[in-house]
Parts: sequence; C-alpha cells; structure tokens
Amino acid sequence: MSRAPILDRLKILADAAKYDASCASSGTAKRNSTKGGIGSTEGMGICHAYAPDGRCISLLKILLTNHCIFDCHYCINRKSSNVRRARFTPQEVADLTLSFYRRNYIEGLFLSSGIIKSSDHTMEQIVEAARILREEHDFRGYIHLKTIPEADPEIIHRAGFYADRVSINVELPTDAGLTRLAPDKNARQIEGALGKTSSDILEAKDAKKRFKHAPRFAPAGQSTQMIVGADAASDADIVGRASRLYGDFGLRRVYYSAFSPIPDASAVLPLKRPPLIREHRLYQSDWLMRFYDYRPQEIMQATEADGNLPLDIDPKLAWALKFRERFPVDVNRASREDLLRVPGLGVKAVHRILASRRHRTLRLDDVARLTVSLTKVCPFICTVDWRPTLLTDRADLRTLLAPKTEQLELFAA
Repeated sequence: MSRAPILDRLKILADAAKYDASCASSGTAKRNSTKGGIGSTEGMGICHAYAPDGRCISLLKILLTNHCIFDCHYCINRKSSNVRRARFTPQEVADLTLSFYRRNYIEGLFLSSGIIKSSDHTMEQIVEAARILREEHDFRGYIHLKTIPEADPEIIHRAGFYADRVSINVELPTDAGLTRLAPDKNARQIEGALGKTSSDILEAKDAKKRFKHAPRFAPAGQSTQMIVGADAASDADIVGRASRLYGDFGLRRVYYSAFSPIPDASAVLPLKRPPLIREHRLYQSDWLMRFYDYRPQEIMQATEADGNLPLDIDPKLAWALKFRERFPVDVNRASREDLLRVPGLGVKAVHRILASRRHRTLRLDDVARLTVSLTKVCPFICTVDWRPTLLTDRADLRTLLAPKTEQLELFAA
C-alpha cells in the first residue's frame, strides 16, 4: 500500500505529539556551527522551548509513528483507538528536521513515538533518526529523544550520545493508577530505566572532568512527565512522587500534563478534564521546591482537606495563610529562608533585599520597588515604617488577597 504524502503524515504525527509537555530545552550545553556543521542551540529560531541563555526557540515536535501495540487507556494513540495512523522512517525525520531548519522554522527536534513491532525495534528507529542527523549531516542543533523504558538498556544508552536531553515518562503519579490505566507498563521497569540513565549521565560528567575528549552524554539531563487528573491521585500524592523522582534520579524537570478527554475514551477514565489551573498550581509548587527551598512536606501542608492545592490562590500564599504565626517577618533582619516564604517576594527580590539592607534600613517604599504586588506582601512583613498590626490575623485575609475573577467582554476593543 502506498504511503500518504509526507505533509499529510506530518499533520497527523505533529498533532499526535501535542500531548507530551516535556520538550523544554533549557539546561543543554551550547552547540554552535561557527566551525562547521549545521544547526545551533543558540540564537533565535513548532513547539516553543527555551535555550540555555533563556531565549525562546522552536522545535520540530513529532512522533515517529502513532501506531502502538500498547493499550494505555488515557492515550489517544492506544491500539484500540480509532484514529488515523501514520509513520515516518528515520531518514524522513532527519530530512524534515534539516528542511525546517534551513527555512529557519526550527532550531531543534523533539522526537517521540508509539510502540511498533517491539520496544527494541522502535527505540532503534528513534536512535537511528538522531544518528543520521548527528553523524551524516553534522547537525548541532538541540535534540530531545523520548526513550522507551521497556527497550534494551544498551539501545537507550546509545540515545544519550546523540541527544541533548532524554526523557522517560512515569505516566501516572501512583503505581495503582499505572496498573489500572496502563496495564502494559511497569512502574519498577520505568524507575529502573530512569536510574540507569541517571547513572550514565553521572559517569559521563565524571569522565569529562578526567578526559578532555570524553563523549558527551545527554548534557541537558533527563526529564519526565506525569498525567494529572486521569486517576484519583491528589496533588499531595503528585508532589510527593515528584520530590522522590528529583531526589532519586536527579531529574532536570518533572512536567505535568492535565488529562484531556479523548475520542472513544475508556469507561475507566473521567468524563471531564481537571481544571487547567490545577496543572498551573502544580508547576508553582514545583518551582517552590526547586528555587525557594520549600520541602515537599511544606507543599503538602498547603493543600486542602482533599489533598489538592487550592485553585483560587497560589501554593505559597496558601502555606503562609496556614502558618500565620511565622509572620510578619522583619525585612531588615529576617533570614533568607524566612523572606523566601513571604507571598509576593521572588528570589531576585529577596536577594536584592539582603544586599540592600547591608547599606541602609529598608522602608516600605523600598520593598514596593522590588515586588509587583505590595498589597500581597504587606500583611506578612514589617519595615522601619510599617507594621501590619491586626492585618495578618484577619479572618477574611484570603478573600482580600485572592485574585479577583473578571468576566471579559467578547467584543471589547
């Protein structure tokens, strides 16, 4: 049977890849083509990601194929799904990437796949596409490969030599949820693959320190993704799992993807998607653990009775409202740890406060210049000219600080 035109297949396989959130490129080592080769991880560049210097770049984000022998209930590409199927060869993936790069559409590739024939066969095809780009065309742009935990560890290991970043999805926050919704997957096997890749990355870094020409291995590390709202896992469960993944495997990022109902869905799945703001709150909690020194237990303390983070306020404010005895803090004397727990103060603002107070006593106006919302900060700090008195303990403080909902006009100018 003849193949569909490549643009038709691209439309199918690019759309099928949209459910994978873990495609940011931040953290990779810089590659450039000033001394030959094609592509770069630097500069300005149909998936947006971020280069090591913080600039937004674009990636060609596709599946090798959306055929799959697995039957994960939440996946639109599962074998029992009634969707149009398509497939690229490794050479076609390489040709598309180069073609798009030369037109300045993209600066890198994110490649994942459904499972065809076997996990080993599919992983071989993914690695081959990256090999063609790197070895035959000297492509030096960013490559992110989604690896398959069921594949032979040696094949996954080879992927790390061609990719800037590799990732393995843990799929769901709990083992029970994975068993129920993804019967073809095994939690221990996934964690085993994460652990093997983590040790390979550490070994490569150590070798690079000792040998100048040691080969690079996934210099941007590895990441993973969890689906939110497909099972009964609470935000507390998700935060706990993310913390363990960071600690056990040194992941660069844990991504969260709100479950989205799919056509001809299994009866075991929810009928409605979770609020997208829930996904956003989980990213905020992740940020607090990674940059604000919050412990996972503190994030869990900010949850409601059902174990989920409140949707109307951010996790940092939720924690502060539950532990009002920790406030107000004196911005002229408080430690960095205490200042980082003040709602409305970011990491940069805290660093500037610590630097400024060495030279002068800070007033409320000084703090106002460092934050977007002084209203949010005021109940939790005191300065030489400001004390919140009874404001910190007001029963309606949450209502006062929660963002106001606004109905936008459809035809407003």
